[in-house]
Order: sequence, then C-alpha cells, then structure tokens
Amino acid sequence: MKRPTIHDVAAAAGVSRGTVSRLLNGDRYVSTAARVAIERAIAETGYVVNRNARSLVTQRTGSVVMVLSEPQEHLFEDPNYSTTMRVAIRMLAERDVSLVLMMAGDDGDRERVIRYVRGGHADGVVLLSTHAGDRMADVLVELGVPAVAVGAVVGRERQIPYAAADDREGARQMTRYLVEQGRRRIATITGPMDTPGGIQRLEGFTDVLGRKASKKLITHGDWTRLSGESGMARLLQDVPDIDAVFVASDLMAAGALSTLRMAGRRVPEDVAVGGFDDSSVAVSTHPELTTIRQPLARVAEAAVRLLLAQIDGERPESPVILPTTLVIREST
Repeated sequence: MKRPTIHDVAAAAGVSRGTVSRLLNGDRYVSTAARVAIERAIAETGYVVNRNARSLVTQRTGSVVMVLSEPQEHLFEDPNYSTTMRVAIRMLAERDVSLVLMMAGDDGDRERVIRYVRGGHADGVVLLSTHAGDRMADVLVELGVPAVAVGAVVGRERQIPYAAADDREGARQMTRYLVEQGRRRIATITGPMDTPGGIQRLEGFTDVLGRKASKKLITHGDWTRLSGESGMARLLQDVPDIDAVFVASDLMAAGALSTLRMAGRRVPEDVAVGGFDDSSVAVSTHPELTTIRQPLARVAEAAVRLLLAQIDGERPESPVILPTTLVIREST
C-alpha cells in the first residue's frame, strides 16, 4: 500500500496542506477545530511524520542525547539513573522528541559523544554524573549547544544550567540526626570528590561535626556497592570504635551494611548507618535504611524544562535546587 502523505491527511481533515504543515511544525496558532480534525485524520490514515523532511524546515533533529559519564555497569546497578531516564523520556515524548542514551565512561566514549554532538545529531544534551574537568563539558560550552546537567558540573556551574537536590543540607540533616541519637564516633563514606554530590555531601558532614570530622573518619567511594563495602572495611580497620557512619549514597550504604554484617557488627545497636537518595535500594536492605530523600523525579523534570527552554531560544533561570527530607527507618 502507498504510504500516507500530508496531502492525504489534509484531505481527510478537510483543511489545507499548509494548515497540516503548520500544526506538525509546532505552530501554536492553528485553531482548535482544525487541530482536532488533523489529529483524527492522522490516526485514521496512519500518517507518520517524516523526520528528515521536518528537520529541513525546523532545523531541529527531534532528539535529545542523555550522556552518562560512568562505566556501563553503573547504569544497571544504580536505580537513580533509571528514574532520571524514565522522567526524561516521558517529558520529551510530550514534545515528540526522542531520547538517545550515550555512555561516556572513558576517553574513547567521550570522543564518540563529542563527534555525535558536533555532527548536529541532537537538539540538546542532558549530562548525568559529569566529573570535574570533563572535556565534553568544555566542548558543549564552546559549541553553544543547549545543555543541562542533573547536578552541577563542577567548574562550569555558570555556563551549564542545572537542577539538583540540596546535597549539602541533606548531609547536614543526616549528620545532625546521628548526633542527636547520641552517636559519638561518626564516620563517612563519600562519593567521588570530582562530583558535586561527593563534594557537597562531605561539606555538609563537616559543617555539623567541625573538628570532630578528622581525616581518619573520612573515606572515599565511587557510588558503587563495592566501594561501600571496601570503604566500610577501611573504617573498621582504622577506627574500630566508630558507632555511626553516613554513607553518601544508598547503594554504597548497602555495601557498608554487608561489611558490617560480615564483621559481626550489629546495626543499629553497634553501628548506625545512614544513606542518601531514598532509592529502591533503601527498602531492600536488612535492616531497611535510614536515608535522605532527594526528589529525583522532580530534579529530572526541572532539568528537562531547563533544556527545552534553551532549545526554544530562552535563557532559563538556573540553578534549580530542591529540598531534601530525612527518612527514618531501622538502620539507625
């Protein structure tokens, strides 16, 4: 059968080809009656928009690339990334925009992403878990490509708009709570110190403890469960009398709980454990995890809105910082 054309849609809707074209290209001034008739005609005829033809008119690709600057295995291990992608896909679909996921966990991957963006294959870029000094962020700024970050890009906070949870205040909330519970020897396992979450959650921890936050009470992870396990092992070796630990992500906290269990330490009787995220991991651990809830879906929504505003030629207000909440469960 012949593929339906825009002429077929116009005939079925009883409007001109130009009216159909204006609607498909996003013209806001098509009447409601014409819009309804065209949408019905599209459904009846089975017409599918030719994206290549549309791109010639609009100078847009109809796609946005989301770049995760982590190794591929992190994508499947950390539930935060799937939440962000799910929200972005839903919001972009409302604008008939497709989401392309690209990994940038090493130099080769980053160069591939840069070539893709330089080639004009996307209308905008969403950055996830970008590390300080990442060349890709510099290239995006140089090219002037609409870009937004979920969490700030360290060193590029003024050039790349971003949405984030209030990481520093969330860490303060957790640390204050552990102090109020009578814990006297409180340690922390941080995220990577070239990411805003790693930096700001450590800052919140030290804001509360001051000089008590000595170097031996601080160890670093990389957001993975394995780094939580090894970080907890280092703390138990270096500071065997710790009675609480604030872990900068739920996934790392799950690893810390595993190490404590293997060491024969009871949670929370011997060591209280607090996490950060309130992801699905927090309710799958034993005991269930006291944590800081970051409104990740709202952060993702705000980031997509910032990006769409740029694509539409606007200058969005940034940053968007959303509050966190302490969620108390059995691990403290």
